[in-house]
Amino acid sequence: MGGIEFLKGHGTQNDFVVLPDVAGALDLTAGRVAALCDRQRGLGADGVLRVVRPESVGVDSGAGWFMDYRNSDGSLAEMCGNGVRVFARYLVEAGLEGRREFTVGTRAGDRPVRVHDDLSVTVRMGRAAVTGTSVAVVGDRALSGVAVDVGNPHLVAVLEDDVTALDLREQPRYDDGIFPDGVNLEFLNVLAPERLRMRVHERGVGETRACGTGTVAAVAAVSHLRGAERGEADVAVPGGTVHVTVDRDGSTLSGPAVFVARGELDSAWWDTAA
Repeated sequence: MGGIEFLKGHGTQNDFVVLPDVAGALDLTAGRVAALCDRQRGLGADGVLRVVRPESVGVDSGAGWFMDYRNSDGSLAEMCGNGVRVFARYLVEAGLEGRREFTVGTRAGDRPVRVHDDLSVTVRMGRAAVTGTSVAVVGDRALSGVAVDVGNPHLVAVLEDDVTALDLREQPRYDDGIFPDGVNLEFLNVLAPERLRMRVHERGVGETRACGTGTVAAVAAVSHLRGAERGEADVAVPGGTVHVTVDRDGSTLSGPAVFVARGELDSAWWDTAA
């Protein structure tokens, strides 16, 4: 067996290992995902994006390609906005997709994308639905938040004090009766009517430099708190800035997609990582 092709990329420093699997032949176990994402014994990443045909993973999709996304702990995830941008750029650059506007299959449904001339990507993220309220506990501090479904679950808390001072090294607590499958937690400051600053603690990962679905959830939550059906904002995260729009019918996420390396995984390492 030869080496297994990989690429390393990121969207606003939310980083991923991309595994092209055109034939649908890779046995991508949770152990292998965790090993790949480990920053000491693997390549290091927030998650893995496997490039595969929908039928290879038993998914009914109108898209030509399916983003099989895994969190860094090996768990399956429904959707990743930063990952979709990286995935879409890969399809265009690898010649697997000849158009600049097409659809990517995800566990949260098909997502239309547009790859721009500067290789940034806009993703139509679907509807961001406010589902209620809940509380996240950070240390000894209870923070009220708005629950938002963007194909995956989010809880967004707006803070008056600077979110950069918040200690997110430990897992914040949340109501697992409301979020039985876990939740992505966003903490944000409103800097201006159309500018937010955000940090995120992602389900199955921990704090990351960015979360695409989280930025959509943030704009949806702020719009909801204002009593508005539509919202638009630049969202600054530790890894950069993205632009988000939301309305009653859907949302968009626009931002960069960057590749930093490509190569082959050692086949013996792959075998022992199972």
